[in-house]
Amino acid sequence: MSAKQLPKPAAWKNTYFWIAGILFVLGIVGLPFLGGDQAIRDPGQGAEPGLVWIYFGSAVVMFVNGLISHSQTVQHYQEALEDE
Repeated sequence: MSAKQLPKPAAWKNTYFWIAGILFVLGIVGLPFLGGDQAIRDPGQGAEPGLVWIYFGSAVVMFVNGLISHSQTVQHYQEALEDE
């Protein structure tokens, strides 16, 4: 009986990239000339200067997490192919 082949890693399946994209879009919506902080604030949250930059910073962190996670997945995939 043959072993099941591993699916080739795809970056678009990595949730970290999706979360980074959503945070980036929310950061854009929160820019002063589009919607401002009030567009992205939680209900009942007080005014937070620099909230947009927190969203952009979070997007960068999640994107870096995605790069690390995806590179490890690719490495695991390549090692699994070498073992066959």
